[in-house]
Amino acid sequence: MRKQHVFRKISCQKRTLSIGISLALAALSGSAYAGCTYEVQNDWGAGFVASVTVTNDTSASVSAWNTGWEFTKGAQITNIWGAVLSGNNPYTATNVDYNGNLQPGSSATFGFQATGASETPTLTGSLCNGGGDTGGGDTGGGDTGGGDTGGGDTGGGDTGGGNTDGNQVVFRVNDDGRITKDDVVKPLRCGSWFGLEGRHELPNDSANPNGAPMELYVGNTFWANNSQGTGRTIQQTMDEIKAKGINLIRLPIAPQTLDPNDPQGQPRVFKNHQSVRATNARQALEDFIKLADQNGLDILLDIHSCSNYLGWRAGRLDATPPYTDATRDNYIYKREDYSCGTNVGDGVTVQEYNEQKWLDDLRQLARFADDLKVNNILGIDIFNEPWDYTWTEWKTLAEHAYQAINEENKNVLIWVEGIGSVKSDGTQNPHGNEETNPNWGENFFSMATSPLDIPKDRLVISPHAYGPSVSVQKQFLDPAQPECNGLSEDAAAKAKCNIVINPTLLKQGWEEHFGYLKDQGYAVVLGEFGGHYDWPRSGAIRIQDMWGFLPKSDYDQKWQNALVDYMSDKNIEGCYWSINPESDDTGGLYTHAYDPRTNTSGWGTWTGFATEKWDMLQRLWDANAVTAK
Repeated sequence: MRKQHVFRKISCQKRTLSIGISLALAALSGSAYAGCTYEVQNDWGAGFVASVTVTNDTSASVSAWNTGWEFTKGAQITNIWGAVLSGNNPYTATNVDYNGNLQPGSSATFGFQATGASETPTLTGSLCNGGGDTGGGDTGGGDTGGGDTGGGDTGGGDTGGGNTDGNQVVFRVNDDGRITKDDVVKPLRCGSWFGLEGRHELPNDSANPNGAPMELYVGNTFWANNSQGTGRTIQQTMDEIKAKGINLIRLPIAPQTLDPNDPQGQPRVFKNHQSVRATNARQALEDFIKLADQNGLDILLDIHSCSNYLGWRAGRLDATPPYTDATRDNYIYKREDYSCGTNVGDGVTVQEYNEQKWLDDLRQLARFADDLKVNNILGIDIFNEPWDYTWTEWKTLAEHAYQAINEENKNVLIWVEGIGSVKSDGTQNPHGNEETNPNWGENFFSMATSPLDIPKDRLVISPHAYGPSVSVQKQFLDPAQPECNGLSEDAAAKAKCNIVINPTLLKQGWEEHFGYLKDQGYAVVLGEFGGHYDWPRSGAIRIQDMWGFLPKSDYDQKWQNALVDYMSDKNIEGCYWSINPESDDTGGLYTHAYDPRTNTSGWGTWTGFATEKWDMLQRLWDANAVTAK
């Protein structure tokens, strides 16, 4: 049973800066004062998580800082993020590379996890010195605005350019179709970090059978390491992916994520270790955005579905069953008893969604930059893979979305995904040559004759493209097997169809579906691409069993590299799915202890980097960096 977490805050201020200060201050003159705050963000008795915010309230910038303290009750620090730790009670923390430079009025926050009883020690250091608990107890009104996502990864301050004065940075698309941040080209190095949009809980889960909890994957589950957790935090992962080159995180959510009281967004159904467990899904979302801002990471907010229960399968705002996986063999995650539309029969739970609710949610996301005092909301991906619309229907909705977002925030970009090749009612959507079938969200073929009425400098065309690891399309099948002509997915597996990756054919499809828009000066950024490099040997057991007859396991690797070759040639950027490795279909940029046959208890434990994927992305990033103007 998780104890109620407690917030305690200590504020220490130094009214003057002496000549003997250990770290240099540039051109300091006159008197000044500075402050540091200490917060216990989560306390479970045997341990706690705390954060320290160092604020430069002087009149000059600093290039480095430090702070020190001593625990009188014997607590021991086991993990720290956002600072370098030295000593062993007393402790000293010094800045890391990315948060040492503080302009007047700006702050840096670091956090740590410790064992033992929590307390609020006296802080000393270059920007703080002694003092008592002047913070007034539960600063910020208890849980509100605090949170403990990522093990106390959040906290005050706006390091990384937080929007403390209401002046947002401006994101635009230039004439070359490149995204700019305050008129400077920002080469996109993007990955998705999913979880807050809801996952599919197993039917036999003891606490939440068939649930759809909205919790970020942190790589630190409550049962890992004999219930001690792995120690991994969101801050640690941000440090690592920044070092690897990531500068933009696509963050999927569902409408229910925005409700702090939704039962599937509460700690009782979360799987993360208590040291990194969130207060609720809404607070986790806000805390993540703030922490990313402090780390200089921009955010792309993505409304990923109409419901945390439906997830990827929705395809439209008012999706209703039956869904595309209703007849899928050996698949336990079906959602035939949930709906976003109201025209359904008995026994179906309706989470009603419609255009007005969607536009209200988009407006709310557009206000985040001001509401959260951040400068890192690069854009809003208005709806994930709207495959169940015609182009005319989706074009109208997308234009309404732009109008709603623009009324709230004129500085963010509107990311629009494409449609599919056929609606759920059988309506065919034009997509060019029938030899290639577009992925859900990939099809912009009709924009050639019916362009979006959204300013080009605010619009990002964002197709999704996947290889056989996610969906075995007809263009992947061996043309030497005429009996396989036109088959796909499970039917192709049952027919024992071989797979051949033909880059020439694939590139012709990508060009028709979206690539031609890059030539017209649009920003084209793949919102999703990725997959298991060794498919079909990785992924769900049902996939391994169905496709186990294939003689090789490099099909998706070849597909991904063919796509990256095409993107590099066209100067198209993209967001890799995904940073975290928990996706059955794709894996991630981290490796995973989990194996569906031999190590199910390893689910949620990250073990390192998927180096071949990172190398492929670096090749893409290098190609696009050369063309940045």
